[in-house]
Amino acid sequence: MDNVYDKAHELAKVLKSYPEVSEYREASEKIKNNADAQKIIEDFRKIQFEAYNEQMEKKQLSEDTKKKFENISNIISMNQDVAQFLTAEQKFSIIWQDIIKILTDSIGLDLNFGMK
Repeated sequence: MDNVYDKAHELAKVLKSYPEVSEYREASEKIKNNADAQKIIEDFRKIQFEAYNEQMEKKQLSEDTKKKFENISNIISMNQDVAQFLTAEQKFSIIWQDIIKILTDSIGLDLNFGMK
């Protein structure tokens, strides 16, 4: 029987060579050394979280939240490192979610159980 940890290391090795992973790693390094960029991302995440909660509670976004999104989007578009980081993060996220779905489907787990 194969050792699951050995297989996980094999997967990590394959992932490490993916362009999306390399882009994400490089973008993360740029952000790590830039306090202004980190603050922009932190602000973006806060607004994103607020919008999610508002959407869940009220089923729509307020004008204030829409304005916050518009403002932070403008700030992000003016900061190439932040824009690249968020794009790279999104690409990596898609790959990661696909891998998790493949694994959970293959072993018969429903991670959404009880959440519907």
